[in-house]
Amino acid sequence: MHAVETVLLVLLLGALTGIVARYIRAIPLPLIQIALGALIAWPQAGLHIAFDPELFLLLFIPPLLFADGWRIPKREFFALAKPILLLALGLVLFTVLGLGYLIHWMIPEIPLTVAFALAAVISPTDAVAVSAITRNLGMPEKTMHVLEGESLLNDASGLVALKFAIAATLTGMFSWGEVAKEFTWMAVGGLGVGALIGWGFSHARGTITRRLGDVAATQMVLLLVLLPFAAYIVGEKIGVSGILAAVAAGIATNFADLERSSYISERLQTEGTWSMVEAAFNGAIFLLLGLQLPSIIGVPLHQAGHDWWILVGYVAAISFALLLMRWIWLVLGVHGSLLRAHRQGKLTERPSKLLNLATTLAGIRGAVTLAGALSVPMLLNNGQPFPGRDMLVFLATGTILFTLVIGAVGLPIVLRHLPPHEESPTVREERLAREQACMAAMAKLTLSEEEMQRRDPEWVAMRQEVNGHLTQEYRNRIQLLDDGSGAAQSIELLREAPEVVRQRKLRYVMEIETRIECIHAERDFYYAERQAHRINDESLRSLVSELDMQEIAMRKRLAVARRAAGLPMASTHANH
Repeated sequence: MHAVETVLLVLLLGALTGIVARYIRAIPLPLIQIALGALIAWPQAGLHIAFDPELFLLLFIPPLLFADGWRIPKREFFALAKPILLLALGLVLFTVLGLGYLIHWMIPEIPLTVAFALAAVISPTDAVAVSAITRNLGMPEKTMHVLEGESLLNDASGLVALKFAIAATLTGMFSWGEVAKEFTWMAVGGLGVGALIGWGFSHARGTITRRLGDVAATQMVLLLVLLPFAAYIVGEKIGVSGILAAVAAGIATNFADLERSSYISERLQTEGTWSMVEAAFNGAIFLLLGLQLPSIIGVPLHQAGHDWWILVGYVAAISFALLLMRWIWLVLGVHGSLLRAHRQGKLTERPSKLLNLATTLAGIRGAVTLAGALSVPMLLNNGQPFPGRDMLVFLATGTILFTLVIGAVGLPIVLRHLPPHEESPTVREERLAREQACMAAMAKLTLSEEEMQRRDPEWVAMRQEVNGHLTQEYRNRIQLLDDGSGAAQSIELLREAPEVVRQRKLRYVMEIETRIECIHAERDFYYAERQAHRINDESLRSLVSELDMQEIAMRKRLAVARRAAGLPMASTHANH
């Protein structure tokens, strides 16, 4: 099949399986996609795709990690930095060493350096799969933030460990000093390059949009989608971690977005575009994994001396050992850090045996593991086959499937037995932010003495009437924690009563314009709250999205109202 047709088919199947998963909630979406991929690839006449790991890493991983870095709540990410780093770096090292020796002992035909390579391949976790499995199951949100932060960083640490394990196999030489120096350079360099590229893009975008406003929103969103590819390619070209560069670019861009509260069109297009990209690419990744299954499984099964039940036993033993090491590391290495974070108020849920078990089962492997395994070279420097490569790829793929199934079965059971937690701090923060934003809007409605003297009495009387009406409405919202859905009831009279006198029409125009000013005051308040770390990025996006939709509706009504009142049309710019 032609490459273009293959891409279109994979994207189509990804969209269809996403719809199917809404009806089959008992089975996580990644498992459905893997099963479908394997089904259409298994027959001799099935769909077979030549998998290029480097192309896979370039096309799929940077935008997904960029989006994760852009979306993850930065306040929680930095507040929980210590447990995240312990999992993303310490656990990877613990896994590579401990599991590497275990694999070599269990399967002697796999050389020690290749066993280390396999352990490095299966060390990164996949937060996408965890999110798909735990959706609506009640995974504590701060624990989910820890898992997301872990998966953001351990992709890079796992792939760096894989690189050195492969180099040791190819050259027969290994130096801990060189490993430490190279890892530091790749990690720090990757983060630095990504942050610099993200900051440079944000600065250029700010300069352009200050002149053009939201007119160039579509072009800016397109450049933003291309930004993770640029960060990844530049990072790889100069010898640092392209994956961490993509993550850092996403984080830097998010920080710059905190200064862009006015650009409604760009913000809405960005949210919609990234939602589509994430859904399409996540689906494609698991479908591609399924498409590779027949060829991956077939090779070791046809090799002499390997019965299928022995291979399945190897996969089960490695997967259980992987989860056991994760549990040990959580209990001995991370539990104390999580407990301190809980006492300091950074982690709502108190660490417990059940929560440690849930975090252990959430150590699901996914796309990066597959790409890393398939990136292992076919030949050594002397032209001989790379020792144990087919077995390495098979065991890595089996581990992905095993951890997915274990997580899909075990996580719902464990999460159901977690003690019910109190109202989420994020929910409380959002409620408080809504109340205070209403107060900020009411403050905007107060006319100063200077303005009252500058305006004619008729305007002042009309404005005070509008202000009184809106102030009462905001007071009702504070009491009821309303979302403002009834804000435009009186405005509809413009359409229903076109015969109203000009004075009445002017009052409605003023009311809509005043509402827009109040929306600006609320939005500015939310951004100030985020910059002061009193709400997180998720809350900011949710609250601002509501206001953006309200302002778009208000501006459309304003155009109708001004036309009905015979007034010149106001600028339709979303900026204020």
